[in-house]
Amino acid sequence: MAGGFRRGKRAPKLEARGELQSVEREGPFKEWLGMPDLYRFQLVVDGETYSYQTEEAELTVAVGDRVVFRYKETKAGKWVDRNSLAKAIDPSDYQ
Repeated sequence: MAGGFRRGKRAPKLEARGELQSVEREGPFKEWLGMPDLYRFQLVVDGETYSYQTEEAELTVAVGDRVVFRYKETKAGKWVDRNSLAKAIDPSDYQ
């Protein structure tokens, strides 16, 4: 078997949930010709800073919302997976 390849279990995705405290937007950035503009957001959720990159200029969540998302930790920081950022639904609110 070739070296460097792992079989079987992959590390599970990390998940975070909490109150969105602040949002800062950078961009638009052109990565390369033919690719749509990308916007980078710095999100602060419960005191932790996360980076989120998307083609949309506005987020579907606002400051003060309870949010949930998947992310990965890299040398450059914590990056939110594309299309995983959403409002967290509390079932007790719908009773």
